[in-house]
Amino acid sequence: MCGIFGCILKEGDAAPIVHDALKRLEYRGYDSVGEATIHDNKLFIKKDQGKIEEVHALHNLDNLPGRIAIGHTRWATHGAPSMRNAHPHIDCNGQIAVVHNGIIENFSELKKDLEEHGHLFQSKTDSEVVPHLIEEKLKGGLTFLEALRETAKHLEGAFSLAVISVMEPNKIFCIRKESPLIVGIAKNATYCASDIPAIRPLTDKAVTIENGELVVLEDEGYKIWRIADWSRISRNPKIIPWSPEMAEKQGYPHFMLKEIHEQPPSLRNTLRLQEKYLDLMTAFLDRAKDVFLVACGTSYNACLAASYMFSKLALLATHPVIASEFIEQQGRAINIDSTILAVSQSGETADTLSAVEYARLRAATVLGLTNVIGSTLTRISRVYICQQSGPEIGVAATKTFTAQLSVLAQLAFRLAEKRGKVSHEEIEQLEEKLIQIPDIAEIVIQNQKKKIEQIAKKYYSKQCFFFLGRGISSATALEGRLKLLEIAYVPAIAFPAGESKHGPLSLVEKGFPVVFVCPKDENHKTSVGNIMELKARGASIIAIIEEGDEEIKNIADDYIEIVKGVPEVLSPIVYVIPLQFFAYYTVVHRGLDPDRPRNLAKSVTVK
Repeated sequence: MCGIFGCILKEGDAAPIVHDALKRLEYRGYDSVGEATIHDNKLFIKKDQGKIEEVHALHNLDNLPGRIAIGHTRWATHGAPSMRNAHPHIDCNGQIAVVHNGIIENFSELKKDLEEHGHLFQSKTDSEVVPHLIEEKLKGGLTFLEALRETAKHLEGAFSLAVISVMEPNKIFCIRKESPLIVGIAKNATYCASDIPAIRPLTDKAVTIENGELVVLEDEGYKIWRIADWSRISRNPKIIPWSPEMAEKQGYPHFMLKEIHEQPPSLRNTLRLQEKYLDLMTAFLDRAKDVFLVACGTSYNACLAASYMFSKLALLATHPVIASEFIEQQGRAINIDSTILAVSQSGETADTLSAVEYARLRAATVLGLTNVIGSTLTRISRVYICQQSGPEIGVAATKTFTAQLSVLAQLAFRLAEKRGKVSHEEIEQLEEKLIQIPDIAEIVIQNQKKKIEQIAKKYYSKQCFFFLGRGISSATALEGRLKLLEIAYVPAIAFPAGESKHGPLSLVEKGFPVVFVCPKDENHKTSVGNIMELKARGASIIAIIEEGDEEIKNIADDYIEIVKGVPEVLSPIVYVIPLQFFAYYTVVHRGLDPDRPRNLAKSVTVK
């Protein structure tokens, strides 16, 4: 989510090097920036909200003294964008500075305990617990390295850290758990970073730090320890095979493909949401007389899927509404008993904000789900949740869609249990399945992408497509259709499969491609009948099915298999991934750029 960088130079000032490296991480998206250096056994820090060059114009990042420095670009997940919440963060005595990428799940408990021990916090971030925890461990007589190790053992979540201290003025200490971390080796410098693009122009030699490892950077190079058993690790640098331009995309040819592959860690992050906000939003949904799920584009498709989740699990009728139609369609019915759950990746979607503002003026309760803390939606919502999927550069939403589904599923689970509509045992089973979803997504990505590319190559020149599904899968079909439509410029139609006879069937002729989303759920038998109906008229069927579904395998022209055991209400999260790949590879075979579809932008902030 955030970008970190650090360097130890054998001579010269490090601050300008950090400044340039952070600019190379701008593609990740960020809301604030900061640097810290050590010089003459003192910490020097400059940080603020805003773009790098804006902050530099105000504070001159380059004149920080010292040959050792760390830097940070922040994508807010805890605490709105501000100077106080910007990194680096320090301890009470101003002797330790930390930059952090990731999420610390148990920061609330740690912060409470540290405050009881007299620590004073300056920010609302989860990250600030780290320097204070190190400080507290040092009070017990530990060495700095021992204090870091003990701190790492107390942190839960996903994180990479870079730490400097006047107590160890010639070193940078780094810790990794899940969030990426690399070390770069050059003749006259040693670097650490969250991403290869930050170091690639400086060196082509890198060491990947693995989960559960602590590394110390110094003039002589680096040392690695495994935190669990404190064993030393020997790992030699490898040559980075990518050009600086390719490094920005982690070796992928396009951001969209990179972000499809990022969905497993993105989904894991959504499982680290703070319980109190989920519970608070659940309470508002429970007391509402009418619930409207308001969004545009991909976020609307997530809302449509959520309406099935809330209905099936919590027996709560919700109304998914396209934001641009909300005032005209539902406006006069909105009142003090209405609750609006607005979903917007950017938190700045103009039509969604217009709908929300209208509802607010009619005394409705506004709830928000977004990916950007500090956005307008977070400021006007009674309660908001940040989905924590990190920056998404590609215009076509991929990881943000599946993250939205994961958050909405968690709300549905809690609401169902609160209302007593589903047994505690069944909810526990569903929650256990949700925990497995990131691993299932990883299996789908690794095992099916080559086959999907072959299928896309077979059909990429077709002039029109149908996307069909039944039940919650109709929302999956709509999202698959939107991906193909917006980046490949292919006319595509999506609808619930039962609507085939009410007009769309007239388009079907020999070879007409129909993508059918077919999990093995309660609609399976009816879906088979719909497929046969289309086959009888010459359609070519591309089916997304559960692994081992021989019945559909035997009638489909092409099929993609999903791991068994995905509950119906969670199926869109993984069944959409093949459709994302299908759209991507169709675009590639058509010779187009999936990251820059014509006439479209990432955030639609005008009507």
